[in-house]
Amino acid sequence: MSIQENIRLDDEMRAAWNSHDIEKFLAICDDNIIWHDVASPQPYRGKKGARQFIQGWITALPDLNYQEKNRLVTEDAVAVEFEFSGTNSGRIQIAPGAGAIAATGKKVTAAKGTYFGRTRGGKWVEFSSYPDVAGLMMQLGLMPKPGGTAAAKSN
Repeated sequence: MSIQENIRLDDEMRAAWNSHDIEKFLAICDDNIIWHDVASPQPYRGKKGARQFIQGWITALPDLNYQEKNRLVTEDAVAVEFEFSGTNSGRIQIAPGAGAIAATGKKVTAAKGTYFGRTRGGKWVEFSSYPDVAGLMMQLGLMPKPGGTAAAKSN
């Protein structure tokens, strides 16, 4: 693929995430996509796994929006630094098989992350995502901020 084709593919993915259009997102994923995420011990496999991954984020943050900050593109790969925001009004499922965390109702702003994706034939074939889970949990009040106190701290 050309660099321009990969830029277009990345732009289509961001548009699908921001419009919460799971079918549009899956249309640009290879049938056998492998999705690695820092919070999951096992990769998500195939379109079923990719659906599970994006659905988990949309459930947790139904108004999820992410903006690209930096992007590096080659003929077969895309690397992006991004920020995301949203309101945690749905349960959080960090990884398949892990317990869910109840919605906090809190707003997440300027949370950070990176991803690295490989492309072939106009589709995403492999993806590695690294959202700042600790920063997200701090904003949701589920983890103490540096220099702060834990919400569950007892005296």
